[in-house]
Amino acid sequence: MLTTDTVAQCLRQAQTQGLARVDAQMLLLRALARPLHDRAWLLTHDTDMLTEAQQHNWDQALQRRLQGEPVAYITGLKDFFGLTLNVDARVLDPRPDTEILVEWALELLPKGQPARVLDLGTGSGAVALALQHQRPAAQVTAVDASADALAVASANAQRLNLPVQCVLSHWMDAVPGPFELIVSNPPYVADGDPHLAALTHEPLQALTSGADGLDDIRQIIAQAPSRLAPGGWLLLEHGWDQAAAVQALLKEAGFTEVQSRQDLAGVDRCTGARLVMPTSEALGTGR
Repeated sequence: MLTTDTVAQCLRQAQTQGLARVDAQMLLLRALARPLHDRAWLLTHDTDMLTEAQQHNWDQALQRRLQGEPVAYITGLKDFFGLTLNVDARVLDPRPDTEILVEWALELLPKGQPARVLDLGTGSGAVALALQHQRPAAQVTAVDASADALAVASANAQRLNLPVQCVLSHWMDAVPGPFELIVSNPPYVADGDPHLAALTHEPLQALTSGADGLDDIRQIIAQAPSRLAPGGWLLLEHGWDQAAAVQALLKEAGFTEVQSRQDLAGVDRCTGARLVMPTSEALGTGR
């Protein structure tokens, strides 16, 4: 017979082994088959004893997390910009810092206007779905080179009833445009970066991009002028130390109004620019 613990004992066990309290709470709620937001329930039921089945689920979830697997993969769910997404090991675990990219994009998308938006390397669909949810009049296209990732994004779009068009494509090869806005959180980790050791559960092809981590960003910047409408914007998420390099690449490609935005830690995390505008018509100002 399996020995079982109380709710409070499970949480103490997890914290003793180095897990963040919020991670432990979410994993325990999953083991108890309760909503992941119901953390208040744990406080009012801290003396409840787990059943054998719940204890088994908890022990498995705890071990998976201790081995470095993201909480989102274990629970199958991740909150992003007000939406709850289904995620698994076919896609990257969406990061809170990527919400900075969404916020910037929303500044450039006037409410009620049918702008054409392209999200490159969509993964779970997090960015595309957030933009479609916030700007229903926009026509959002989500692209990924991975059929597995695109299946996750498409399923999320259907479940959330958001009309994002999902397209299998290597960057912009299969999407002729034009688009008023192109956004991307592409791979930007350098091959051999020591931080990859902590990311072994996530798809490597969605993380790394050449010796300096900028190969995919270079491809996107090279393709973007032929896909953007006049005055359109390109917004890119990148590594903590890549803002200057990305700004230089955009300037070399003829973009204007080159600028960066900081993440929650005050680090330049997103860089964007505008295609040279031959007319007075444009999307937003970026100011």
